[in-house]
Amino acid sequence: MTDDDQLYQVAVRYYEAGQTQEQIAHAMHLTRWKVGRMLAEAREVGIVRIEVLHPRSRVRTLERSLRERFGLREAIVVAAGDGDGPEQVRDRVAAAGADHLMELRPAPGLIGVSWGRTLDRLAGGLTPGWATGVNVVQINGALSRSRHPTSAHSMASLMAHHGGGTATLLAAPAILQQQSTRAVLESDRAVSDVLALAARADLFLFSPGGMGSDSVLVDSGQIDAGDLARLARAGAVGDVLGRFIDAEGRIVDPDLDGRTLGLSLDVLRSATTSIALVSGAAKHAVCGAVVSSGLCDVLITDDQNAKHLLEGS
Repeated sequence: MTDDDQLYQVAVRYYEAGQTQEQIAHAMHLTRWKVGRMLAEAREVGIVRIEVLHPRSRVRTLERSLRERFGLREAIVVAAGDGDGPEQVRDRVAAAGADHLMELRPAPGLIGVSWGRTLDRLAGGLTPGWATGVNVVQINGALSRSRHPTSAHSMASLMAHHGGGTATLLAAPAILQQQSTRAVLESDRAVSDVLALAARADLFLFSPGGMGSDSVLVDSGQIDAGDLARLARAGAVGDVLGRFIDAEGRIVDPDLDGRTLGLSLDVLRSATTSIALVSGAAKHAVCGAVVSSGLCDVLITDDQNAKHLLEGS
């Protein structure tokens, strides 16, 4: 074993296996002092690189490149640590979204929100008093059609509660069985009034869904795994407000779209402020579609998504 090999073995045992210096010394027939010296040497020669990241650290160079390349009004890119999994990355993006909302001046009076895991975490990161008298309104259906309820209503209510305001909820599923059912629901004032209010929002907040097996639309019974596979074959890269789009931001299934209850994507494209939160490698494709087709003018994402966008454009 070469000296470098031994340094590597010591570093792996200490930093990856979590062994103490005393345990390493016993296993490798070294003194504890020698192990400590080898760990220091491993850092000096570059075998070990230690990166310290603040949970809300931002990558300003990528933010500037995204703004310039895609004409975004704002881009917020958080750095993901080397060991971060999808959930940790989602947490970082959601925290950045909460920070962005709390820093807006003046604070928005009417926010249109979609639903999903990322927005759940964003709502949990808002501190009481982040706004005064904010009205949070749902912009697409969210009632579950499975035994597992969504957290959409509690998410919107929490955002409003911490903002000293009210939540206006949309009591309907995202996707209906028949287009005629959607038409009937949208003609009812209980639904039409909510959608009319949602269309007037000062800003919109959404997180696109990917095409993976963990889709919240599948979990909530809006569609099944077979539907997802069929949509993928048709060119879908993900969904925005429950509406499945291709890489150019075009609707891939007009029939399904006709059964989807909520604001149209054109409302997002014409909005004064439309904020998309995207995290994880599974959403690289849908992130590209959202940005390139003008569905958002503010993007909050992780550095790997940002690099993928810039390399692919």
